[in-house]
Amino acid sequence: MRRCGILLPISALPSKYGIGTFGSMAYQFVDFLTLAKQSYWQILPLGPTSFGDSPYQSFCAFAGNPYFIDLDLLKEEGLLQDEDLETLKDMPLRIDYGRLYHNRFEILRKAYQRFIPTADYYDYLTNNYYWLKDYGLFMSLKTYHQAKPWYDWEACYKFYNQEVLAKYYQNNQKDVEFWFFVQYEFNKQWQALKKYAHNNQVQIIGDVPIYVALDSCDVWANSKLFLLDENLLPTEVAGCPPDAFSSEGQLWGNPLYNYQTMALDDYEWWTKRMRKASDLYDVIRIDHFRGFAGYYSINAKETTAKNGKWHKGPGIKLFKRLEAKLPNLKIIAEDLGYITEDVRKLLDETKYPGMKVLEFAFDVNDDSLYLPHNHLKNSVVYTGTHDNMPLRAWFNSLNEDEKNFVRAYLRLESDDKVCDHMIRIALASVADTTIIPFQDYLGLGLDARINTPSTQNGNWTYRIKPEYLSTSLALYIASLTQIYRRINKKEK
Repeated sequence: MRRCGILLPISALPSKYGIGTFGSMAYQFVDFLTLAKQSYWQILPLGPTSFGDSPYQSFCAFAGNPYFIDLDLLKEEGLLQDEDLETLKDMPLRIDYGRLYHNRFEILRKAYQRFIPTADYYDYLTNNYYWLKDYGLFMSLKTYHQAKPWYDWEACYKFYNQEVLAKYYQNNQKDVEFWFFVQYEFNKQWQALKKYAHNNQVQIIGDVPIYVALDSCDVWANSKLFLLDENLLPTEVAGCPPDAFSSEGQLWGNPLYNYQTMALDDYEWWTKRMRKASDLYDVIRIDHFRGFAGYYSINAKETTAKNGKWHKGPGIKLFKRLEAKLPNLKIIAEDLGYITEDVRKLLDETKYPGMKVLEFAFDVNDDSLYLPHNHLKNSVVYTGTHDNMPLRAWFNSLNEDEKNFVRAYLRLESDDKVCDHMIRIALASVADTTIIPFQDYLGLGLDARINTPSTQNGNWTYRIKPEYLSTSLALYIASLTQIYRRINKKEK
């Protein structure tokens, strides 16, 4: 069944409050997708951001980003007033995370002061308490410790202790429950937006990062599930080895899972995580899927990723347990990077669709598997991902031999048409699904890049302008969707 969609993170939507939210512009984007005859909206992770502003490094693998809560919707609930939003005047087009951090939570606390719990709120607490309790305690304790990472807290709080935490909760109940309220409002607004998307035959593709951040309630509250020493610091960390893009490899620094311990309870933590993800998303893209076949381990004392070692991952055992407990999961495997036979075998065993990225395809010396004539039906084609340059910037970065290959393959008569031609060959692919980053439909350049891997500054700040959601662009996308027979049957 041929389908297509558009990649645009929630953060990149327009809004007057400095970052994209679940408010009116999100609903307008769903309307745009509907007019464009799209089946999918890929939004990347919804988790709260921490140091570096990346949604792939989150304070909690189960929680949602408080910045996405729409303040106008809170006004409609009577939880905020115009004067509460004075600090948000003249917010820049680019996301200023420092400014958000210093004003958004103050505003949300004002909303919390006016909030009257309902039966729906108590139902949410009951259904989510298995992770929400630890999240609320973690965020409250982080405030108490002036935002320090948990491994630098007082010893009585650093080492997760139920009795100590019960006493802390008793003395700080209102502050802990503020974080419950934040997640309740996030979930209420998100589920309403997702329902609107479903009513318009649009499904949501979201991301589950393979690793969690060290400074997260996941590691703090479940330390036995990670490779940590007696002081709760990592002994081994995640990354990837040197390659053509990085001579020193990538040192991510995430703690590695203790899969031996996880297997003792049939990967219950992973089951809970994927169950929560399936509540947020219709389709789950698992980031760095190759790490389940074999993962790269680096001694925590190393300063680069050069000297890491490969270790066997949990493999098909984990996914068989997930399938048994969560039989309706729909998964996309992000199988990019250093792919070995064990990764191919795992992909074949799971039968998950892998990814084909066109920006990786044009190697003048090799018949790349990413070139459209080598695509598989059970796969998802992208022109590029959030980690790549927009198409126009990518083409401009190529050397002349590479450009000539692209020109010949696309039968490109003018370089100005490179985005249109690349999108067309992605849509024409035999692959079941095609996802196009919104910036590529717009033909934007390097300024529209979302993320540059292995860098910490200036990422995740891009946002589109409201005028980009034009009827003419939506109808043009719809025409391509029709030409390449990717229209949802309900739309025919």
